[in-house]
Amino acid sequence: MKSPILFICLILNTCLLFAQAQPVVSKKTDSTASKSNKLNSSNLKLTDGSNMLPTNDVATNIARCKELSTFNKTINITGFTESFKCIGPITVFVPNNQAFSNLSPDKLDSLLTPERKYDLIALVSYHVIAGKVTGRNITHKISSHKGLATFITLAGSKLMAKLDENRNIILIDENGDKSTISRFNIKQSNGLVHITNSVLIPKFKNI
Repeated sequence: MKSPILFICLILNTCLLFAQAQPVVSKKTDSTASKSNKLNSSNLKLTDGSNMLPTNDVATNIARCKELSTFNKTINITGFTESFKCIGPITVFVPNNQAFSNLSPDKLDSLLTPERKYDLIALVSYHVIAGKVTGRNITHKISSHKGLATFITLAGSKLMAKLDENRNIILIDENGDKSTISRFNIKQSNGLVHITNSVLIPKFKNI
């Protein structure tokens, strides 16, 4: 059986070959963007991820932020650390610690057991998409697809996105549960990080 690290690298490299094409936004478009195309995060917490540096890779930056320590723990357990250091560009939707605290204790504890390691790998990779996908890219795709965009994660599963009435980006996982991007476009040396207020959960057994 292949080691988890080789399995992870295979998934990441395969998905990066088919990175989603991002719309090109000209400088003119940026300067003349209508109000309806602007993101609104004024009512959301923006401090998560403040310790990140654009010269650091994704894994290093997540490890620097104590408010992201639970997601960092899942990265370490699944063996994604080295992959998140060297693979890119990637975009990672990172749940803060409050997002994990909203899960039932039994669900989280179960995922952290050795028997559920491959389910945990699926969960972590469900928070990653290939390429550098900005908040503007996401909203453009939402607008171009009649209000609901679809992304393919590194888990091979679909992740949906829409805008709410306050122009916040809402991610919808395979179970129909919603997560708001509370801070977006945090630059990494090998991609981007967006902070979310809920954990995205793919469809798999026993969760």
